[in-house]
Amino acid sequence: MVKRVTARDVGKLANVSPTTVSFVLNNVPGMRISEETRTAVLEAARQLNYHPDATARRMVSGKTQIIGLVMRQSPEQAYADRLLPQILLGLSRSASAKGYHILFEPIAPTDRSDTYMKLIQERHVDGIVLSGPRYDDQELLKIHADGAHIVLLGQLPNSNIPFVDIDNIGGARLATQHLVGLGYRRIALITNASPAYTASADRVTGYQQALEAASIPFDQALISYGNFTVQSGINAMNELFINNSNLTAVFVASDTVALGALQAIRSQGLRVPEDIALVGFDDIPLAEYVDPPLTTIRLPAFGLGWGATEMLIRLIEQEEIQNQNVLLETELVVRRSCGAHLATQ
Repeated sequence: MVKRVTARDVGKLANVSPTTVSFVLNNVPGMRISEETRTAVLEAARQLNYHPDATARRMVSGKTQIIGLVMRQSPEQAYADRLLPQILLGLSRSASAKGYHILFEPIAPTDRSDTYMKLIQERHVDGIVLSGPRYDDQELLKIHADGAHIVLLGQLPNSNIPFVDIDNIGGARLATQHLVGLGYRRIALITNASPAYTASADRVTGYQQALEAASIPFDQALISYGNFTVQSGINAMNELFINNSNLTAVFVASDTVALGALQAIRSQGLRVPEDIALVGFDDIPLAEYVDPPLTTIRLPAFGLGWGATEMLIRLIEQEEIQNQNVLLETELVVRRSCGAHLATQ
């Protein structure tokens, strides 16, 4: 069995104490260590192929170098999110560039109210990127007020928690305006989640604004609520069919949920877009490969993950942040599901 190299071994070769080795290799600020000693430690570590373990780094710096990505969803909902891999890629690339690692934690809204506190107090993570904030999340407000490092992927109105988000209202308005511009009047909405989620509520607002601008009366019967998953899209679309016999178009505020709506439309013997036009939101990688390819609102998933992690690490390391409220742009991607190609024929 190969003996594990320790800080004591490095210190012996460099003729310094193990504590000095730890200070040097963890780059602890404020330590009066000469360049000669620093060089000797680094060279000894290189010769012995020594890498300090996470426990040692934590003891010296007081940090775990771990960031929590928390999704306020059940595990089943979180793993159904086809945008998650792109967000995670942005998170991990940004984190690894600064020597941090990512811990992924889905937390259902029905879970115990002290889940965040355990992550922080038990020192599992140095900070949290929270995706999918809810209006009713009182624990989140409490731990932020207590000094926890938090950055939202989304926004929480009437709070000062830093965030990186997209313009959900503007994106939903753009999607609905596109359908209006193609001549559709009976336009239904399937949300991405319950209205307790701020992004869901904002997308409903954008939909309503587009209808109002086009002088189309708002009809509550044309709104059905998804819940992150494909199955919820099937259920929501079937609910719309029960309550409405004259739908011409549907804006689904999540591509994942839209996949379910597409399946439900077909199960009724209807065609997209010839019978019902369909527009999604997110531009998941699968969107351009479904039949028909999905018209959708593209959002910068990688940029959301990268930007939130960058901001969180700056907070953890007490660096100055000029802008703690970042909004990223969305764009409309037109494909065949909306029927735009039929309008030009």
